[in-house]
Amino acid sequence: MDPLVHLIDGPRARSAFTLRVVMSAPWGIDVRDGSALTVLVVTGGRVWLRREGIDPVRTGPGDVLLIRGAEPYVISDRPDSAPGTVVHPGNRCMSLDGREVHQTMSHGVNTWGNDPEGTDTMILGAYEDTGEIGRLALAALPPVALLPAGSVDASVVSLLTREITTARVAQSALNDRLLDSLLIMAVRAWLEARPDTAPNWLSARHDPVVAHALDLVHEHPARPWTLQSLAGECVVSRATLAARFQRAVGSPPMTYLRTWRLTLACDLLVAEPDLGLEPLATRVGYGSAFAFSTAFKNHTGSSPSDYRRTKREPSPAG
Repeated sequence: MDPLVHLIDGPRARSAFTLRVVMSAPWGIDVRDGSALTVLVVTGGRVWLRREGIDPVRTGPGDVLLIRGAEPYVISDRPDSAPGTVVHPGNRCMSLDGREVHQTMSHGVNTWGNDPEGTDTMILGAYEDTGEIGRLALAALPPVALLPAGSVDASVVSLLTREITTARVAQSALNDRLLDSLLIMAVRAWLEARPDTAPNWLSARHDPVVAHALDLVHEHPARPWTLQSLAGECVVSRATLAARFQRAVGSPPMTYLRTWRLTLACDLLVAEPDLGLEPLATRVGYGSAFAFSTAFKNHTGSSPSDYRRTKREPSPAG
């Protein structure tokens, strides 16, 4: 289970928000919801995205935007259109003069915009938090990644568009899975098109020995790994594994293992607030809560309890 898979299947302290947006020009939306990651798929017309520090991005039907980080951005019909609506944390939609406009701009199940017959259409999926493993998996992405039409399976986009606007049993669970599928397709397409910038855990998979070692570490962090036992599972000597792992990943196997365990622990602390330190330590390969707490503080600068409390405190509204 590599970090990209773990982003979807691992412990998560969030659920995604999905919405179909339908607009007629002129329009502009100032997005300040604080989401850690947003997937935007243009299904009709055109959408411009503006964000401080980057050039305006123009998109058309089938294009996908991956918007990383909580910094605000504006989407609009033109690069110079002024926003008329602001989206705040909790998906609160306000006019510029502070009026709630969510109800007046709703047009059926999970459909929102200034005109139900608008020709600028898109689907949005926002992840409130991707966790520490998510940040590891997505670290190679720029703040805004544009993927051209055809980068993801159009049938998944069509199915998600249909399901978003249908009130049926288990709709939210299905929407989450479809959005997760789109995210994996998009991130994979971005990374595979740019092998020189791919993270080490992905590029290292070209070496079968290192790939197997990574799989073992990712899937079985609780096992009492040593360099000897890991090399034995890979059917190579300790020296061979150490050299090939260092060359491919950029760090020794045991260093990578320690970092992975503590990264996983960060997510578990938030995702499972009732999980005690002893069972948590066992799940991430530490023999005692004391040993885990010491390693965790050295890694993050905070004790596990302080980290858990800080991460679960609500963010101030924007």
